[in-house]
Amino acid sequence: MKKIETKLKAIDFFCSGGGMSLGMQQAGINVIAGIDCDPECKETYEFNIKGAKYILADVFNLREKDLLKDIDIKKNDDNLILIGCSPCQYWTIIRTSKNKSKQSKDLLHEFHRFIKFYNPGYVVVENVPGIFKKTGESGLDKFIKDLENRGYSVHREIVNLNNYGVPETRRRFSLVASRVTNKKIFPTPDNTNPVVLDFIGKKNGFAKIPAGYKDLTDFKHTTAGISEKNLKRLKLTPKNGGSRKSWENTELQLEAYKNKKRKKIISFSDTYGRMSWSKPAPTITTKFFSISNGRFAHPEENRAISLREGATLQTFPKKYKFISNNISTIARMIGNAVPPLYAKQIGLSIIKNNDSN
Repeated sequence: MKKIETKLKAIDFFCSGGGMSLGMQQAGINVIAGIDCDPECKETYEFNIKGAKYILADVFNLREKDLLKDIDIKKNDDNLILIGCSPCQYWTIIRTSKNKSKQSKDLLHEFHRFIKFYNPGYVVVENVPGIFKKTGESGLDKFIKDLENRGYSVHREIVNLNNYGVPETRRRFSLVASRVTNKKIFPTPDNTNPVVLDFIGKKNGFAKIPAGYKDLTDFKHTTAGISEKNLKRLKLTPKNGGSRKSWENTELQLEAYKNKKRKKIISFSDTYGRMSWSKPAPTITTKFFSISNGRFAHPEENRAISLREGATLQTFPKKYKFISNNISTIARMIGNAVPPLYAKQIGLSIIKNNDSN
């Protein structure tokens, strides 16, 4: 397929391991830099996102003019895309410590500073739906109103990425804005609705492996270890979509749910469950390597999905190289990523608009 020629260039704020940047590159956009405060992402990002500079910086301490020293950009550039896909733990519905992620709730405010300073042709924001449900607290209302006052045409939606070819039930808030057109810019769903079997499993090149397997190659078909008790639980969990209900009345029942009436239990029922071959995966989070953090057990094998399986469900190419010896670090890069396939579709929608002007 012939690569699309475009003058568009992008800076990817909160780039992590490079999911959004990769998709934009695949669309044909020149990604000139990624910005993130995590030093553990640098090597992975620079290895895979060829030609882009990784700027290691905390956006709270980064001044707008600082970018002029690091990369060749200018203000009021119609071809410049600023992308802000900030970490979303504070706004997620998943039960996490909000104290640990409290600072992340203000990242949109910080990204906004750079929009006002550079006045780019295009703005892209991607986050969890929670940021849209609390627009006052998140600053989204103010952000959108300011864009509109500056002459941007703003389109935003909450989308299920399974409608865009991603094999997950991953619901996200997406915003694409432009000041060079009044046309709606947003990718069109392909409604292919792929499932787990379309991406992982033996027919897709994934060998059968045990829990605790360490793949020393770049493929990283590595799995976390599992306790003897959890192994017993998985053996009792029906294959292909089974849940923890199969052992809830045994000595293997989770301590938190013992001696409680089921109807009074408020819990995430997917924990310790298996994925189903014929359904999309749940949202791949930063903890997908652990069966206690969601429906992350393999449909058949007695283990959580591997690092590479998680990356593949996130639509990273199998040749994408994650550089770290730490399973949590790699899982964080994968779980925090915008699926490259969806990012590519956003990029193509911007290119289509740019070419028509």
